[in-house]
Amino acid sequence: MDQDKITIKVEHAGVGKRLDIFLSETHPSLSSRSHIKKLIDEGRVLLNEASAKPHHKLKTGDIIIVDLIREKSAGTVAAENIPLDVRHEDEYLLVVNKPAGMSSHPAPGVNTGTLVNALLYHCKKLSSIDANERPGIVHRLDKDTSGLMVVAKDNDTHRLLAKQFKERTIKKKYVAFVEGSVELDSSVIELPIGRHPSHRQKLTVRFSESRDAITEYKVIRRFTQPLLTAKETLKKQEGAGFKNCTMLELTPKTGRMHQLRVHLSYIGHPILGDAVYGKKSDFISRQALHAAMLGFTHPATKKYLEFNAELPADMKKLQDFLLATK
Repeated sequence: MDQDKITIKVEHAGVGKRLDIFLSETHPSLSSRSHIKKLIDEGRVLLNEASAKPHHKLKTGDIIIVDLIREKSAGTVAAENIPLDVRHEDEYLLVVNKPAGMSSHPAPGVNTGTLVNALLYHCKKLSSIDANERPGIVHRLDKDTSGLMVVAKDNDTHRLLAKQFKERTIKKKYVAFVEGSVELDSSVIELPIGRHPSHRQKLTVRFSESRDAITEYKVIRRFTQPLLTAKETLKKQEGAGFKNCTMLELTPKTGRMHQLRVHLSYIGHPILGDAVYGKKSDFISRQALHAAMLGFTHPATKKYLEFNAELPADMKKLQDFLLATK
């Protein structure tokens, strides 16, 4: 049965900690510091029966109450009859294969055509932990990244799945095509990521105001034939340089926004077609990145489940082209 409120009494270990940090450490199901800040700003976190600021320092015996009932309705998010590629569904959750071009949830300027719009039509109920904007959404994929996502139907399932993500016990593997010939057959990229200092909509590798980020990669195949743009094709007779391509399996050990795209761009191998962290491509109209495997422990049955999704049509077409012209 869903728990509508969380009540916590601060013991010795929490003394002196910020309210938002304490909540994120004590209840990983509260998803993120930004989510907690939103709850606090909406007056849904009370400290000793009064509102508080995220940076409030805690004392022994403080009583924190977190109201998990969404006061506002989903209102502006409409159910839409959009086809879904459902790979698994039961009374607690479903696993969907999201297509490229579909946003995971509504955002400023995007209220229709999202996965949430489709889910509201498909499901009788979804978790309401962030119901105003993201009912059911435990994690997200970028709009132009395709692949597997797990969606929660109730709040208990949502919290337990979020806990697995926070504790990094969820298994995820991606497939990407990147520019250039990656030298090492396998390696680990361990570089912190933060907001770009001048382009606030982008992230970048930086060593201050950042969070740790770890990506493992393994080469699936190297393609050494030229990938030429239209202009480069005209210059081919003049000795224009060839562009190689590598197919990678990526395993993120942390879940930072844009992590794979930022890490690969930083080491000089941006994902093919990534217009933000690399450049547009004549060979694919979006970043060639696909969430191909997702594994987790089912919150209700406690059984480990693993799902795989084949390459979508545009990435399969790219792969076939590369194989045919090798």
